[in-house]
Amino acid sequence: MPEIINGNEIARVIREEIRKETVVMREITGVTPGLAVVLVGDDPASRIYVRRKGRACAEAGFLSREIRLPAAAAEGELLDIIVQLNGDPAVHGILVQLPLPRQIRTQMIIEAIAPAKDVDGFHPVNVGRLMAGNPGPVSCTPRGVMELLDRTGVDIAGREAVIVGRSNIVGKPLALLLLARHATVTICHTRTQRLPDVTRRADILVAAAGSPEMIRGDMIKEGAVVIDVGINRRDDGRLVGDVAFAEAERRAAYITPVPGGVGPMTIAMLLRNTLEAARRITAPV
Repeated sequence: MPEIINGNEIARVIREEIRKETVVMREITGVTPGLAVVLVGDDPASRIYVRRKGRACAEAGFLSREIRLPAAAAEGELLDIIVQLNGDPAVHGILVQLPLPRQIRTQMIIEAIAPAKDVDGFHPVNVGRLMAGNPGPVSCTPRGVMELLDRTGVDIAGREAVIVGRSNIVGKPLALLLLARHATVTICHTRTQRLPDVTRRADILVAAAGSPEMIRGDMIKEGAVVIDVGINRRDDGRLVGDVAFAEAERRAAYITPVPGGVGPMTIAMLLRNTLEAARRITAPV
């Protein structure tokens, strides 16, 4: 049987580390990290996620601000709010909850956020920093995957890593993070030929395609580390990942469950990004 990577427990440890670092930062500098979350519309999943972020901020000792706009809000209204938050010294991180309503251009909003306050790591400036190997905010889910690997003791250097999924949010930035740690990286997508032949080469297999249980047991190398980023709801209400867990655990050495694997790490890394942004923004010149 594989070792189950407990994302809930690892995220709990990280959140406690951040809480302690926040206390020290406040005592030494008088600065409390501040995160502003903007929610447009009333999407149930987004509301739940925003509520969890608020609770996590409170536990960490952060200042938390939640701004809600109706689904019919104009793009200009949202841009005005971002401009105000960019200039607010009490706000060190800005997160606009995605997806946005159709009348609002997502890329326009992402680029309006000051790169120093872009705790999602989506701004082109921060994407460029990641590509160049320079420090800066990194997308929360890929950063969370790297933390899971590190805290589980997985050796990355020299290993063959295969990522199924090429999104700007997970697949692409994760590939860069793994490359920076000297893994040999392959990204697979809908046009990949003979996908099982590729995934069976992976020492580290990351499923991030958003397709329920597409990675079957016979697609996994014996002894592989399997990281399941997907979260999908079946018609019967069950939450499943992109990996067929019961089949995969017969072959994997390490595997993340869904739920309770990668998911909790995303909010933990949002807190980490916000704390680091506060340090950079308030550091003496």
